[in-house]
Amino acid sequence: MPRRYAIVDNKIVETEDPKAPVLLYINPDDQERKRLVEEFLIDEHTLGSALDPDEAARLEFEPNHVAFILKRPKNYCGKDQLFFKPATLGLFLFADRLIIVLAEDTTLFEGKAFLRVGTLLDLVLKVVYRSIFHFLEHLKVINLLSDEVEQKINRSMENKYLINLFALQKSLVYYQNAIHSNGGLIEKMRHNAPKLGFTQEELDLLEDTYIENGQCYRQAEVYANILASLMDARAGVVGNNLNVLMKTLNIITIAIMVPTLVVSIFSMNVKLPMPQNSGFWPFWLILGLAGMALGTFLIGWRWINRRK
Repeated sequence: MPRRYAIVDNKIVETEDPKAPVLLYINPDDQERKRLVEEFLIDEHTLGSALDPDEAARLEFEPNHVAFILKRPKNYCGKDQLFFKPATLGLFLFADRLIIVLAEDTTLFEGKAFLRVGTLLDLVLKVVYRSIFHFLEHLKVINLLSDEVEQKINRSMENKYLINLFALQKSLVYYQNAIHSNGGLIEKMRHNAPKLGFTQEELDLLEDTYIENGQCYRQAEVYANILASLMDARAGVVGNNLNVLMKTLNIITIAIMVPTLVVSIFSMNVKLPMPQNSGFWPFWLILGLAGMALGTFLIGWRWINRRK
């Protein structure tokens, strides 16, 4: 069943009135889709576009309504593993009714913009306006996450942080495309303003929406360019960290091998230059020689490093 909303005192209020002017369908089933197509004469392809996350934003004029296909950020959850992807929603504006179709449940009418709603067309504009700020909020989160992942890359040698960075970069590409697509929708709304019947206040909001969307797109572009330009450098940091670790392990291995060599020489089953039945002093002699060999190696290594 759809959720019903009414405009009361310039606010969006949920209601049980079957004649409510705003109907919200969340992932409609086959029966609800059939009703939307047959009763409200919504084009079946356009209805499918409202539920397709890969569909582009657009504006279509039908005989009895206007269809707005809009891009918005998809709700993020932990299993997405730092991959943000846009979703699609459809707004079908009739003379006395607005039908909104979503693929997943979300809080749609939130924010200051919805505290003062005049008409159904005004509500459409504010849904578009809110989607832009939703993108901006996600872009800020992506930027913070990228900074955090960069710090982990500087200290780690694991590929998972590079994979996380690739996911964020891919998310920005998707967001760029979605924001640019919304820009085409807003541009078409501006060109068809007389046909849509905007008031002067709604035209001002439409202009603000156009400007904000352009700024949102440029911000996404800047973040995407930064991630793309520094990706090779970050991969090099991981490789350099691995080289430093291997160097340390090699030093430790050689340091262990040097005293082991001394002990191995005296452990050979051959005649050694020391008297038989000489007590414990050969043990301490061998141990001392092994310690001297280790000390000589460490001193030599430090001297070599200072010469570099």
